[in-house]
Amino acid sequence: MQIDNAVLAKLEKLSHLKIDDSKKEEIMEQLSGILTYVDSLNELNTDTLDASFSTLDGGTPLREDTPREKDNIAKDILSHAPQGRDDFFIVPAIIE
Repeated sequence: MQIDNAVLAKLEKLSHLKIDDSKKEEIMEQLSGILTYVDSLNELNTDTLDASFSTLDGGTPLREDTPREKDNIAKDILSHAPQGRDDFFIVPAIIE
């Protein structure tokens, strides 16, 4: 598929972008190249591939789910705040 001025104008409108006239030809060439590449992917035969195909043996590696000791991250962070209470920041009211 080739991108022409009409398609580019429609893309500009849909994306709410304004492309400078001096850049339009370059943009059309780049978009056409992208579409040509994507279209070439349609030539691949994926009928025999499983939907859950993975290149990793045994699937995705997961980290071990182990409980950890309760930490004091919230208290450490709140120690630097001007005001805090019950693990929350106290800030001035902005709505009356």
